Amino acid sequence: MCAGWCEERCIGVSRTRRRGGGADLHPWLCTLLFFSALWAQGRPQCPDGCHCAWDTATVLCSDAGLRDVPEGIPPGTVSLHLERNYIRSIPESAFSDLVHLRDLYLSHNRIDSLASRALRHLGPELRLLDLSHNQLRQASKDEFGPTRAKMRLYHNPWHCDCPLQELVETLNLEPETVNAIVCESSVRGVGEGSRWEDPGSQGEHAGQPLVRLLDSGVNFCSLQRKTTDVAMLVTMFVWFFMVIVYVVYYVRQNQAEARRHLEYLKSLPSPKIPTETDTLSTGF
Repeated sequence: MCAGWCEERCIGVSRTRRRGGGADLHPWLCTLLFFSALWAQGRPQCPDGCHCAWDTATVLCSDAGLRDVPEGIPPGTVSLHLERNYIRSIPESAFSDLVHLRDLYLSHNRIDSLASRALRHLGPELRLLDLSHNQLRQASKDEFGPTRAKMRLYHNPWHCDCPLQELVETLNLEPETVNAIVCESSVRGVGEGSRWEDPGSQGEHAGQPLVRLLDSGVNFCSLQRKTTDVAMLVTMFVWFFMVIVYVVYYVRQNQAEARRHLEYLKSLPSPKIPTETDTLSTGF
C-alpha cells in the first residue's frame, strides 16, 4: 500500500514538473517519499491523550483526565508522566513492557490499591517512582519488589502496620520527603484503648511521621505479634470458661435429676410385710 501510494505520488509530481518545463525529479523524490513513509510507519504511536517527545523518549500524559494507565505506551519510554489524573489502581501488567523506564510520575491521582507485583516488572534502570498525593493506605514488599529507585510516598493516608514497616525499611526513600510519610492510623497495641472505646479510632500513633516512630523504637511487627498472642490467650480463656460452665451445668442437671428420682421413689407406697400372726390366721 505504501509503495503504490509513493509511486502514484511521485508520478504525479514528475508530470507536473514536466508540464512546467522543470527537470525530471521522479527518481530521488520517489525515494525520499518512500523512506519517509517507512519511517512514519515504523515509529511507535503515542497513546491517546498523551504527548510524546521522541528525542528524549518522554511520554507526557499529565492532566489528561485518565482513569486508567493508558495502553500502547512505547516500549522505549524512559520518562513517563501520569500525574494529575484520576487513576485509582495499578494493575499487574501496567508497566511490564517498559524495561528502559527511569522516571515514573504517578502523583496527584486517586490510587488506593496496587496489584500484587504491580511494580516488580520495572527494570533495574528505574531511578525515581513518585506515588505521592494519592489514597494509599496499605502496601507491602510484594507490590514493589527489589527496586532501588528513589521513592516518594508522602501525602498518603497510611495505616501504619507491620507490612508497611517492612516495606519502608527496604525502600530507598527520598530524604527530603521522608518525614511527610505520616500515619493516619496505626495498628493497636496491647492494652491500647478500652472496651468502651470506638472501634474505629485511629490508634495511638496517628498523625506522627512513620520514620520518626521507627527511629524512636516503635515496632509495629512486635505490636502485631503481641496483639495476636493476647487474642489467642483470650480465645483459650473463653474456651476453657465455656467448658467449665458446661461441666457445672451438666453436674447440676444430674443432681437435679437424681433428686427428682429420689423424691419419686419416696412417694411410692411401701410394700406390706406379713407378720407371724397374719401367717397363723391364714393357716386356720
